[in-house]
Parts: sequence; structure tokens; C-alpha cells
Amino acid sequence: MIDLSQNEVWFVTGSQHLYGPKTIEQVAEHSREIAAFLGASAHIPVKIVFKPVLTTPEAITDLCLEANSTKNCIGLITWMHTFSPAKMWINGLTRLKKPFLHLHTQYNREIPWSEIDMNFMNLNQAAHGDREFGFIGSRLRLNRKVVVGFWQDADVLSSVGAWTRAASAWADAQGGKLARFGDNMRDVAVTEGDKVEAQIQLGYDVYGYGVGDLVKVVNQASDAEIDRLVQQYVDEYDVAPALKPGGERNTSLREGARIEIGLRNFLEAGNFKAFTTTFEDLHGLAQLPGMAVQRLMRDGYGFGAEGDWKTSALVRAMKVMAAGLKGGVSFMEDYTYHFSASGDKVLGAHMLEVCESIASTKPRLEILPLSIGGKADPVRLIFDANTGPAIGASIMDMGQRFRLVANVVDVVPTDEPLPKLPVARALWLPRPNLKTAAAAWIYAGGAHHTSFSFSLNAEHLQDFADIAGLELLVIDENTKLADFRDKLRWNDLYYHLSKGL
Repeated sequence: MIDLSQNEVWFVTGSQHLYGPKTIEQVAEHSREIAAFLGASAHIPVKIVFKPVLTTPEAITDLCLEANSTKNCIGLITWMHTFSPAKMWINGLTRLKKPFLHLHTQYNREIPWSEIDMNFMNLNQAAHGDREFGFIGSRLRLNRKVVVGFWQDADVLSSVGAWTRAASAWADAQGGKLARFGDNMRDVAVTEGDKVEAQIQLGYDVYGYGVGDLVKVVNQASDAEIDRLVQQYVDEYDVAPALKPGGERNTSLREGARIEIGLRNFLEAGNFKAFTTTFEDLHGLAQLPGMAVQRLMRDGYGFGAEGDWKTSALVRAMKVMAAGLKGGVSFMEDYTYHFSASGDKVLGAHMLEVCESIASTKPRLEILPLSIGGKADPVRLIFDANTGPAIGASIMDMGQRFRLVANVVDVVPTDEPLPKLPVARALWLPRPNLKTAAAAWIYAGGAHHTSFSFSLNAEHLQDFADIAGLELLVIDENTKLADFRDKLRWNDLYYHLSKGL
């Protein structure tokens, strides 16, 4: 499982010696208090570590280099309590490899009207100290998040928390390993992409394996291991009678367990965080991995069907961002439409691989025919998804850049039961509506595979895109198609010209 509590964000305050030691001591005291408050907030899942107040270029550079070399440090929160001349920050910031958030706040909430004097003014200068720091960030063209407001307010804590989740996902991707079993689905365009460029820009490394490499490990699963896992299935799910021990299809469930054991062992041995499969490359496997994929996703692995390694990495990143939050994250696909006077809707599903973390009730463990892949009937978990606001995101290689496109949706109950649909599913109304959302998605070149989450929102994805240098296009209740198409044109121009900036 994913644990963000070991990650550290360093709280860094800038000042200068001009104000004297007493003021610097007060700055440090206030900074320590703010750092402790942030660290205790339920909105923020990582450790907030107070660092001594920085007052010289040398100290700033040393801290930035220390952050780069400290594995658990995933980024900085910077704040200028007083005025901190920004030329002092140039050497450090140009060497900093970790993301940073600029918190524009002040220690006091309100002006103490009857008490305010120049001592107070000299101490509480964030209103212009942070503007000086903001200039150098913009002058250096540094990606960062700016959060404005009083440090105890819920909206400030929520925004800081969202950024710490995105920074955690970014740190997780650096040096992360992704296993592809077989190639991507033949003749499909959008699942292709530049793996070298992905590693350069996004940090993760994609490894390719023949399915025989997996089959070898699958076949090593012992009967005792399979017995234990089958019992877990019986304990955790509503298992079809034919699949239970002694049932006529129990051998199929045992084969599904064998695949899960082998796949899990392979991923753990190789320290992989995400993986892909494809139904066009199953030689040596008795059935398409279905339940195994669902359960591995539940435990935090990223997944992409049909060799879609970019979506697999995105699912993992969103799993990291969502760690500890309610709602879940799953691989998903926009499958079929419901055009209706009561509201146009999308039925999302996939052949088998939808994560049980988004299930509304205990999943049913079933075995049913799958009219694709040419293998034995696979076992799978079937359920309806939760309802409520959600977001689906897709990443594509556009040639000059990677593009992330997301649609905010509202998941609703199905109009009627779906007794013959043998897969997990979700039904949603895209914002602002299906016609606008689908047209915008298609104009943007959005893929048919997505990472789908009830836990995250557009702010999380914006923060991650900013850290990663990704283009992000969000389709939501404010989207107007003409404006969206104009944004696509302007973005094409920007990314073309930015190569020379």
C-alpha cells in the first residue's frame, strides 16, 4: 500500500540580517509555529519540516543542494516573512531539482489597529517580501504553485495539501519502473509514445517483457499459496457458487489465483510500480488476467490495458496522490453512450480491469465468457461504482509534448439493473454536458483509456502537471467549445515557440 507519511516537505523562510537578531528570532519562532500547524493538518498527508531561516546566498544554496540529495524530501514550501532580496535566491533556485510551493501568507491574520507600529511593520512584510521572491521565480521561469491566504484557513490548507500529494506522485515517478508484458495492441495509435522522452521528462522507466517471462513465474505458484489466496477470495467477496472450493468451476478460480500470485511476485521482485498487459499476447496463460489486475490496482499498482504504458503510469501517479483519501482510483475506458432526454450519459467499463477501490458495494466474483482474446473464461470482480463527483484523465504523446486532458464528471446510478453486463462499470454525466465534453475531448486528441478517480479533483492534476511540465486541458462546467478550441490553437503556438525560450 502507498504511505505518504514518510515524505518530507521542508518549510523554508527567507529574511535578511538587516533587521537584526531579535527580528530574525521572531521570524524563526513564527515559521516554526506555522510549519507545525501545517504538519498537524488533516489536509496535509506528509511531514512538514521546519528549516532555519535563510538570510544569505550561501545558506540558500546549501539548503537547495541538501534538498536535492535528501531522498525523503519531495519539495519545499517557501515564505518571505520579511523582505528577502531575491538576488540571494538565484544560485539556489537555479540548482534546485525539487518542486516548490510559494506560500503567500503572514503570521498575523488582521492588522492590530491600535497597536501597530514600525516594529510590527518591519517584522510582517510578506505583502512585499513575497512579491520580491515571486519576481525571481518568474524571471527564472520556474514552475511553482502560489497559495495566497491566512495559514490557518481551510482553503489554504487544502491547496497546500493538494500540492503535497502532487509532489509525492512526482517523487514516486522519479526512477519508478513500469513492466510491459507484450507490446501494445496492434495498430492502435494513441497507446504509442516516446518512452525515452517520458523518462527524460517524467522520470519513470518502461521495461518490456515477453509474456513467457511472466508465465514462468506464474507456473511457480505452489498449491499451498493458491489455497491461501482462494480462501482470501471467499472471505472478501461474494463468490459465485461454481467457483468456490468443490464447485464445478473452482479450477478456473485457482488459475486466476495462480496468475495473481505470479504477477504479484514478478512485480515485487523487480520493484515495479505499474504494469500493462494485452489480450493479443497471452501465450502460456490460461485466461486473460482480470481479477489479478483488479486486486493489484487496489493495492496501489498502476495499470494500462493493451500495452498502454502512459495510462499505467498515470494511474500510479493518481493512486499516489489519492493515498489515504476516500473514493479510489481506477483504470477506465469510455465504453458506450446513453443519449436520452433525461440527460446524455457515458457508460464506463473495460473488458475486466476496473479497480475495486471505486466499488459501491462488495464485489461479486464471477466467471463468465469473454468474447475477445481467445482464451478460457476469465474470473473477474463485478460491481457498480460509487456515485458522486469524479474526474477522468488521459495522457497522450502529441509529438512535441505530452498532453494531459481531464473531464470532471458526475457519476450516477444506472437507470436500470445490468444483469447481463459481466464487468465492473460506472455511469456518469460529463460536465458541462456530453456533447460539449466529448467534442472537446476529441479535439484535444484525448485517448479512450483514462485514470478515473473519486478522490482527486482538477487542482491535484493541475499541480502535478505544473511540476511535470505537462500541458493540461480541463473540461468542466465552465467549458465552452469555441474557447476550448482557441486554447488548443494558442497552446500549439506556445509549445512550438517555447522550445526557443
